[in-house]
Amino acid sequence: MGRDRDEGRLSTAEAAARLGVKPATLYAYVSRGLLGRERSADGRTSTFDPAELDRLARPGRSRRGRRPSTELVVPSALTAIADGLPWYRGLAVPDLAGARGFEEVAEWLWTGRFPDPVPVWQAAGAARDAARRAQAALPATALPLERIRVIAAALAAGDELRLELRPAAVTAAGRSLIAGLVDCLPHPGRSPEGTAVADRLWGGLSPLDPAPELVGVVDVALVLLADHELAASTVAARVAASVRADPYAVVSAGLATVSGTLHGGASLGIEDLLGEIGRPGDAARVVGARLRRGERLHGFGHRLYPDGDPRARVLLAHLRRAAAGSPRLEVVEAVLDTTGRRGLPAPNVDLALAALAHVSGMTRGAGEAVFAVARTAGWIAHALEEYDRNTPIRPRARYTGPAPGS
Repeated sequence: MGRDRDEGRLSTAEAAARLGVKPATLYAYVSRGLLGRERSADGRTSTFDPAELDRLARPGRSRRGRRPSTELVVPSALTAIADGLPWYRGLAVPDLAGARGFEEVAEWLWTGRFPDPVPVWQAAGAARDAARRAQAALPATALPLERIRVIAAALAAGDELRLELRPAAVTAAGRSLIAGLVDCLPHPGRSPEGTAVADRLWGGLSPLDPAPELVGVVDVALVLLADHELAASTVAARVAASVRADPYAVVSAGLATVSGTLHGGASLGIEDLLGEIGRPGDAARVVGARLRRGERLHGFGHRLYPDGDPRARVLLAHLRRAAAGSPRLEVVEAVLDTTGRRGLPAPNVDLALAALAHVSGMTRGAGEAVFAVARTAGWIAHALEEYDRNTPIRPRARYTGPAPGS
């Protein structure tokens, strides 16, 4: 057929052949704004710039099914993943864990400053009481994360100024919200006497008397998990904030997403696995039974850390020091030995979090609750950035249906 218009431009058929895609896919790129075209005078045909096509056809991809990247890129000054480590505003997260408390690290993410002194975070009394009543109406079998989602909604209803989005108001809401999430959980045991979030969270998750060393490991876990760049739940939170949803709604969007089994909910399955193992010698049998049933073994490997998740290394190291000699820790070590001898990747933070919950005798689902409380700090930080950016996030779909007008 040749070229329809100016010399050097390509027809639809030639452009599709150059990319190795169908004409329908070519027009999907046009509809997404990834590719320009020029129409003929009668509007029946289109031509394409060869140079633009070459930029779209990324080298190294197969000839068929070439497509542009689907990654959502959002500018952020909060967390970087570089040199095999996560970094909060330029500080290596493993160095912060154990050296700075969770509240300090949350304030660092929110403001770029460490508070001195560190204030005690408190939820407003009326909102806190309403949230406690709301979660108490749930079935006794409700998991901690399910209770946290209800608590967040009740706390929002009790804050009439939640739509005030200036930074000072948002950080105040963040402190009150996290305090409420922790304090409104039913307390199966005695809380530590401290006022830190980790102390109060222990009382809401473990029936055991608080061991200061293990409570300290909870604080380490909160620091390690406070943010992790654009994880799925953080994307959901940022999208909500970008259209100026209030901080409680932002956190609720994150909580809805974090429960997924490929995200914060991954630790729940690992807790169940560890709970099935009565003694270290049973580890290989229980793990093998899972694999025979075709079940996926969560808790190993991380695509962002090919050399091993540094958060898991730090959390497990603190747990080993705090719980040396614990029979429950021996079960964890037996699982790690079994999987290591079979060549599985190194454990990730989901396994380390489940190990903390198991060793601490926490209620089922405690790991994902620790994850959610920690990540709430990150979601608030990302909300602050989006409120300042004041531009809605509007991704575009890669259309794969029939060609428009066909």
